[in-house]
Amino acid sequence: MASATVTPQVSWAQRPRIVFVTINVSDVTNPEIKVEKDALIFKGTGGADHKVYEVNMKFLKEIDPEKTKYQVRPRCVEFALEKAEEGPYWERLLADKTKQHWLRIDFGKWKDEDDSDNEGGAAEGGGGGQGGDLEEMMKNMGGLGGGMGGMGGMGGMGGMPGMGGMGGMPGMGGMGGMPGMGGMGGMPPGMDMSALGGMMGKPGMDDLEGDSDDEDLPDLE
Repeated sequence: MASATVTPQVSWAQRPRIVFVTINVSDVTNPEIKVEKDALIFKGTGGADHKVYEVNMKFLKEIDPEKTKYQVRPRCVEFALEKAEEGPYWERLLADKTKQHWLRIDFGKWKDEDDSDNEGGAAEGGGGGQGGDLEEMMKNMGGLGGGMGGMGGMGGMGGMPGMGGMGGMPGMGGMGGMPGMGGMGGMPPGMDMSALGGMMGKPGMDDLEGDSDDEDLPDLE
């Protein structure tokens, strides 16, 4: 193993037909996972320090790689490995009898062999209890071929609220009537009517008097 890699903490548990393996590395990116009939190889970058974690586990007995399921979670990577032969519990996880400091029992998933007799019935009947929990856990995991399930489509964005109608512009007030033009004032004092008459093109009073002298008026007597 290269000196640049770190062995992650691993926990495990088992049931009559399933072996659970949890690799405790948070925020794993681009994990490299290989499952063989008697081994599990994991490599990935993660943790707060973004180190490269790697582990190669050689199992005590065989599993079925085709039925292996796993899920990358925010704080760990979980595996559900189906045993090649359902039967008595394995004495240990690894073929090597040497105790590994990075491997421990996952008591949260562990179930005693004597209490697992009804696991199949509960699972097949869809009932609750440990069997139902196991089936639910398996449903949430993806196979090695399919990988993790696709994320659900994002909901459509809500329509934008309609804009309120713009208020009508107030009518412009009518323009006030033009003030009436005042009557023309009287003639200015001192103006000669005869001059006005000349201006207007009409004979003046003097002209009328002159003309009356020239006319032959009948004698009234």
